[in-house]
Amino acid sequence: MSIFNLQLETERLILRPPVREDYEPWAAFVADEEAMRYIGGVQARSPAWRSLAAMAGSWQLQGFAMFSVIEKTTARWIGRVGPWQPEGWPGTEVGWSIVRSAWGRGYGPEAATASIDWAFDHLDWSEVIHTIDPENRNSKAVAAKLGSRYLRMDELPEPHHGKPVEVWGQSRDAWRSRRATKA
Repeated sequence: MSIFNLQLETERLILRPPVREDYEPWAAFVADEEAMRYIGGVQARSPAWRSLAAMAGSWQLQGFAMFSVIEKTTARWIGRVGPWQPEGWPGTEVGWSIVRSAWGRGYGPEAATASIDWAFDHLDWSEVIHTIDPENRNSKAVAAKLGSRYLRMDELPEPHHGKPVEVWGQSRDAWRSRRATKA
């Protein structure tokens, strides 16, 4: 399947690779100080364009990257969630970031669950991690909802080098076992 046709669906969300039309909501999202507090800080429009292009480029180069998350009822872009592993990353990550106006609705865990299923099934990863700022209690709660646990402290590569992150995660076997007991 071409990445241009790739689409995951959950009860309330559509996940698909980013497209040019995502730029305006993406730029607004990365300009939100509260939303970006734990994930690198705000970005002006020019760096926002480059970060969107990097995500789209990762789909071309690696066959995966974070998905754009679209709310089914409104067709609104509400975030980016999915597999991510740029050069020097501390592991095979599924990360999440949702626009502030959609916080508290369970969209992060819903999209991350679909993304983790996809990563294990289509990328054949043996582990999924989540890199989390030590002060980000909300992301730790999402990770725990997903069945992940704290694994270790680590650092991200440039341009974030020197910033400690907690690495949460779980193995494919643990994920599948947990999913089977919930079914």
